[in-house]
Amino acid sequence: MATLYHQPPLFHRRKKPHPSVKTTALKIHCSKLKNPDPFKENKEAQVDYDAGTHKLYTSISGVRKSDLPKRHRLRVEGDRFQKDWTVSEVVERIIQLDHWEDIEGVLNCWAGRFARKNYPVLIREITNMGSIEHSIKVFNWMKNQQNYCARNDIYNMMIRLHARHSRIDQARGLFFEMQKWRCKPDVETYNSLINAHGRAGQWRWGMNIMDDMLRAAIPPSRTTYNNLINACGSSGNWREALKLSKKMTDNGVGPDLVTHNIILSAYKTGSQYSKAVAYFELMKKTNVRPDTTTLNIVIVCLVKLGNYDEAIKVFNAMREKRSECCPDIVTYTSIMHMYSVCGQVDSCHSVFNTMVAEGQKPNIVSYNALLGAYASLGLSEPASSIFNEMKQNGLHPDVVSYTSLLNSYGRSEQPWKARKVFDMMRKNNCKPNLVTYNALIDAYGSNGFLAEAVDLLREMEQFGLQPNVVSISSLLSACGRCCQHVKIDSILKAAKLRGIELNTIAYNSAMGSYMNVGEYEKALSLYRCMREKRVKPDSVTYNILISGCCKMSKYGEALEFLVEMKDLKIPLSKEVYSSVICAYSRQGQLDEAESMFNMMKNDGLQPDVIAYTAMLHAYSAAEHWEKAFAVFQEMELNNVQPDSVACAALMRAFNRGSQPGKALLLAELMKENNIPFIDAVFFEMVSACSILRDWKTLTEVIKLMETSLPRISVGTLNHLLHSFGKVGKIDTMMKLFLKIVASGAEVDSTTYAVLLKNLVAAGYWRKYIEVMQWMVDAGIPPSAQIYKDILFFAQTSSGAENAAAIRERVESLKSKYGYPTAKRENNPSLSTKALITSTNACGANS
Repeated sequence: MATLYHQPPLFHRRKKPHPSVKTTALKIHCSKLKNPDPFKENKEAQVDYDAGTHKLYTSISGVRKSDLPKRHRLRVEGDRFQKDWTVSEVVERIIQLDHWEDIEGVLNCWAGRFARKNYPVLIREITNMGSIEHSIKVFNWMKNQQNYCARNDIYNMMIRLHARHSRIDQARGLFFEMQKWRCKPDVETYNSLINAHGRAGQWRWGMNIMDDMLRAAIPPSRTTYNNLINACGSSGNWREALKLSKKMTDNGVGPDLVTHNIILSAYKTGSQYSKAVAYFELMKKTNVRPDTTTLNIVIVCLVKLGNYDEAIKVFNAMREKRSECCPDIVTYTSIMHMYSVCGQVDSCHSVFNTMVAEGQKPNIVSYNALLGAYASLGLSEPASSIFNEMKQNGLHPDVVSYTSLLNSYGRSEQPWKARKVFDMMRKNNCKPNLVTYNALIDAYGSNGFLAEAVDLLREMEQFGLQPNVVSISSLLSACGRCCQHVKIDSILKAAKLRGIELNTIAYNSAMGSYMNVGEYEKALSLYRCMREKRVKPDSVTYNILISGCCKMSKYGEALEFLVEMKDLKIPLSKEVYSSVICAYSRQGQLDEAESMFNMMKNDGLQPDVIAYTAMLHAYSAAEHWEKAFAVFQEMELNNVQPDSVACAALMRAFNRGSQPGKALLLAELMKENNIPFIDAVFFEMVSACSILRDWKTLTEVIKLMETSLPRISVGTLNHLLHSFGKVGKIDTMMKLFLKIVASGAEVDSTTYAVLLKNLVAAGYWRKYIEVMQWMVDAGIPPSAQIYKDILFFAQTSSGAENAAAIRERVESLKSKYGYPTAKRENNPSLSTKALITSTNACGANS
């Protein structure tokens, strides 16, 4: 038993009694608590050896039945429905219930409800679980208990819980309710309310709450300022965040590491990445040591600025100094995102594997970063594998996961699979958002399915999603690919009706589409409209205009756009330099083209294959094969892989410079480097063989061309036929012609004209008339000039007897097929059959 000596208060004391007067001490007897520390947190563990799992948890006993006052203890001892649960057991039972079930019934069976001290602990444990509905039910039950006493800490916990769930009105309602219960708000209350408004981005409300706090004579703490700075920073208002930071220092409340992190985050949210890096440099000079959160923000800012090497240095430093700032899953995910932006998918996957090897469990954000890296390059198979791996590891794909997978199929030219992913997404109750629809529109549009893309625009509106400028840009680009200029006008009108203001990217898409379908005037009109609406053009805008002018041989106008671009102080890109070089070379201004090429290198822009090819064309047109060859060598030294177009341009320069042997050597180099042969390359190889009269090599060229004959242009085939015909190899020319027709390659009147010209030059008049008949059978009427050529030959070179026979055959053709012959429907199969089944000898002479 404990003995306490009670003394009266000082203001009740009187003079000391006389020593002879005997006094007695008042003794109060109370029973000692059986549980001296009922709210101590006890760590417990549960191991299941069969399943190979373990669980760690904290239990709190609370005031039990044995510690209740006697009147309450007697009340519950005789009732079998009253349970002597611990606080942790009550919380567990409540959480297992659905929030609409009888939570009050469970609480009314708990003997510990008669202890007022259990209430703050109970509400704390419930709110830590994060279930707001359960917490509200328990809180309402608690207020109806007779022994309940309103307390600040209970209200503060409930306000913080509503803040976590973005229930601002309810949090504000609790603030006023607690005052009705005569609970005076303290600094923690105001901090919780400011935090609630900060999470909702209502930073002005937060400022007003701090003013109320000052009027209530409650000095703001460091947490108050941090919450308010965070409210401003999360809304992107970094200037206001800096003002509050200065005010905080002026009021004698020094910033801590949390404050610095919040300011860095405010800079990041406000896209002030350079300022964030500069602030970090100043922070390092103070006594505040950065933590993992600090360095994570710095890495993101460095990636946004394109300082990838610096970001890697910070990351490596974190890995070396694990005791100070150990990289977490956010760090690894940021580095993965950096490699994804750079297109280095292998490095991105290596970082992911390193993260797993070092014990970090990947979350949905990490998987989405890896998935997006593969999707950005159109690598659909590995993207699908990552998607399945994510599901196998127990993670449920979200809208970002589905959109990335859908995008990978769109970029890999598989729009039907993209649609399957879209349908699977809906089936799994994952609602597509605007980004998902835009990705699917782009998947259809970029692969030529314009009608399906337009239908998606209507479909998304039916589901309550309004298209934005990205949707319009994707459709405009699709129109250009499909060469449907009418649709471009319709989509622009649809954007206007929906009130969608076009941005620079949308204008660029529309102008590029107009240029692709040859609507130069409409593209120019759209550019003027863009300038009138004060939408700032960029380098892509001018590249579209300059390259479009070059395609339409408007070189003077292309150079005018260059002047306008310089006046607006828009830096020239590689593409613009290449287009301008092309414009100068087509006008024969080689000096200006060389000047632009050198200016490009002086500006720190490494020429790409397009720029080098433009210079090769310029030197080829000027017949400077030495300079063209020097440019080609420079391209190889700078590790720029030449493509087929560049090789064809150099071959043309060699042929024009009377260096056909070098053109054929370049063809051998292309074979070694597996550079595909295109039509222009075959044309130059044929020219080189003709100049050298190297028929053996030309025969090898023909063998190379056999597999791609149907795709070779008529001009190249005519050039090949003429190469044999002009040297008198008529048999070879005719055999090659029959092979070309048998392959299904395109043959037109110019091809027959080449054959007839060489036949009449060699005196093969019978074969000449036979070829004329082939033309008619193929639906190609012989021209008047063809009749004149054969009649002139009969008059001058064939002799009297042959002349009569030629005139008779020609008159027969005229009477049979008409003169001039009416154009018939082209029937290549009939022509092929007639030619292949022809038994006349190719070398029949007159």
